[in-house]
Amino acid sequence: MADPVLLEIKNAERVFGGGRTLFGRALPAVHAVQDVSLDVRKGETLGVVGESGCGKSTLARLVVGLDRPTSGRITFDGRDLVADARRDPRALARRVQYVFQDPVASLNPRKTIRAILEAPLRHLLGLDRRAREARLRELMEAVNLAPEFLERYPHEFSGGQAQRIGIARALAADPELIVLDEPVSALDVSVQAQVLNILDGLKTRFGLTYVFISHDLSVVESVSDRVAVMYFGRVAEVGPAGQIFAAPRHPYTHLLLKSAPVPGRRSLIPEDANTELPDPYNPPPGCAFHARCPRGTDVCLATHPPLEPAAGAAAHETACHHPVDTERQTGGNGRGDV
Repeated sequence: MADPVLLEIKNAERVFGGGRTLFGRALPAVHAVQDVSLDVRKGETLGVVGESGCGKSTLARLVVGLDRPTSGRITFDGRDLVADARRDPRALARRVQYVFQDPVASLNPRKTIRAILEAPLRHLLGLDRRAREARLRELMEAVNLAPEFLERYPHEFSGGQAQRIGIARALAADPELIVLDEPVSALDVSVQAQVLNILDGLKTRFGLTYVFISHDLSVVESVSDRVAVMYFGRVAEVGPAGQIFAAPRHPYTHLLLKSAPVPGRRSLIPEDANTELPDPYNPPPGCAFHARCPRGTDVCLATHPPLEPAAGAAAHETACHHPVDTERQTGGNGRGDV
């Protein structure tokens, strides 16, 4: 039996700006997230990938309650997340936590690591001194840091150590879901591997569910059970990680895979290819990827394609009027021309 759905996002949108001035002049609006519907099952890792500006981080902020959707609905364990966050922010923080992209900047430079980690233990869990001390030792051991580091300040740590402290802070409240927003993008490759191994061990040890946001395809492929590909605020493709990387159906997913650098291989993207996202203040009609798509037709300009399952693979959905028949086009390797 499949694990129950822990997080469900239904037709979520987030619009910044808009409205009118005192003199009636219309203000520009940006649709950072548009009609996004996703679900995350208990115990899985959902990877979210896409270019900078595609709406990944805005979606992350909606999930943890740092921002509220303009429309749509987000439910956590069957309860309305926005309503719960408004009624009792601490209750939501006890169940959903966030790991930030910049490990050092996310830590208060004026406080010791002990004070940083004790804050959620005091204010979210209400632990007494003895219980806090035991929990602190458990957290430091879980992220492979020595207990004596508790008396130091954030500037005394490397980026990898600071990120492990950020992970320990997220774990402190004993959450069910952790949203990781580019958690290893600022780290060296060798340190990335250490942090990813720690995250994998923590997921099993504490029964965690992850939403893992990154632009690094190799990282997402290695950690994710399912992957959602975002473009211009919308979900372009979503499905099991193995299918997304072996048999991508959306032309944008193909573009991402071809753009990933491989030693000894020249770029497969033409030099004159349009690589810019559309203007967010003047979005194009229909499919936003049309200008960059080798398969675009007039219907792509007219209407935006709905997210629909592939034939024989209901879990693999694509928002494209002309999805790629990967098996026919590439012979099954999933990375041929579109």
